[in-house]
Amino acid sequence: MGQVQHEEIDPEVERRVRRKLDFHVVPMVMALYLLAFLDRSNIGNARIAGMEDDLHLSSDQYDWLLTIFYISYIIFEFQAIMWKIVPPHRWAAFCVFGWGLVSTVQAGIHTWSAEMALRFFMGMTEAGYGPGIPYLLSFFYLRNELGLRAGLFLSAAPLANTFAGALAYGITSGHPAIAKWRVLFLVEGLPTIVMAAVAYFYLPDSPEKAKFLTDEEKKVARARGVRQAGAGTRVGGVSLKELGQGLLDPKGWILGLMYFSCNVSFSSLPVFLPTILKEMGFSAINAQGLTAPPFFFSFLITIITPYIADRTQQRGFMLIVLTIVGGVGYIMLATAKSVGARYTGVFLAAGGIFPSIANILPWVLNNQGSDTRRGAGIMILNLIGQCGPLLGTRLYPAKEGPFYVKGQSVCAAFMFFTTLLVILLRTILVFENKKLDKKYGTVAQQKQALHEAEVRGERKGEVAVENYGPMYRYVL
Repeated sequence: MGQVQHEEIDPEVERRVRRKLDFHVVPMVMALYLLAFLDRSNIGNARIAGMEDDLHLSSDQYDWLLTIFYISYIIFEFQAIMWKIVPPHRWAAFCVFGWGLVSTVQAGIHTWSAEMALRFFMGMTEAGYGPGIPYLLSFFYLRNELGLRAGLFLSAAPLANTFAGALAYGITSGHPAIAKWRVLFLVEGLPTIVMAAVAYFYLPDSPEKAKFLTDEEKKVARARGVRQAGAGTRVGGVSLKELGQGLLDPKGWILGLMYFSCNVSFSSLPVFLPTILKEMGFSAINAQGLTAPPFFFSFLITIITPYIADRTQQRGFMLIVLTIVGGVGYIMLATAKSVGARYTGVFLAAGGIFPSIANILPWVLNNQGSDTRRGAGIMILNLIGQCGPLLGTRLYPAKEGPFYVKGQSVCAAFMFFTTLLVILLRTILVFENKKLDKKYGTVAQQKQALHEAEVRGERKGEVAVENYGPMYRYVL
């Protein structure tokens, strides 16, 4: 490893490595997340395709099918750290096969209790995948590259919502031999099982093990890992001391509260938007269709804003803007009476919520200074944050239609609460960075000293610049 420390990285080869990772890794994890989102949310489509009548579900029983998923999702959040312990291609295949099998088996159930058990297991297996992917991406990308890739991964959620209704309609139209809702579970579950095999054979464990990189590119990928974290290979165990430090870091808990606040709105909007639109006066079919434009708008903003935050290294300011936009959207939904104003509110709400989450997740990884502590940060984030849907999925009781003033107001309040948390965290990070500048000198001063040492022929390679040390600074 000493050899790698002193190696200069050819910028052209590094660009090539990054481009190949973007082409092979990001689309893979994004496609799997899209399938996860479809498999967890298609219960809503199955409900109106006959499942509710066939299983004799009451409204309360259906609500419990939504809630039990999130209960197991929260219980098994700790699995995010498994990406560091188990080779990622094996862990991904295990999780994907698990929820794909559960999703498919739903086609054969005949009782509410059986569906409750399956939804619990689906939450368990999905908890091992989605929450840990931004952490996995931090093994492949540098801090200033991570936001865009995490944004691309998370954009699969609004993208899935964009066409989920149309896909379900296509699958359940016609006259199949078995119940339409059973066909839906089969058609959307079986491809996930196939993708588990694809993940096993094609998802690389780390950049230097990627089959699609040449020997020269692997060498550069390893050098990037050394410059980033002090080691070329990142998978294979955790430091219990660092895990404890990460779990006790107040910054992680503030970020967890941010994620909780956003998740209240994030979980409620896809579930209740068709109902909200229908009660604006649109037909059921038009209401399904009109959910697509706001979600597609959100998909675009989810990609653009993390990229801007990466380039400027100002994630806090981006989050302040996004959370205010989302909050204003919910205020419009709560107070406006005209259809045009309320539909505009839907765009603002969707354009604020999903992109906010896409910027919160990389901010966790940006502001912990070791792989184990980054994993601990992700665990806290999800442990607190995933409690949000327990509240969000119960904010829109039918008796409060058509305006759902209480639900919209609660979501607006949580978006503005997130704004305050962002301002608090950014203030703390500015203070911490000033302390580090005082202790070590500014990063610019240190780079000047390195340059002078290089001129004298004494310079050593930069190692672990993203771990705690003289060159480490928090991303604001």
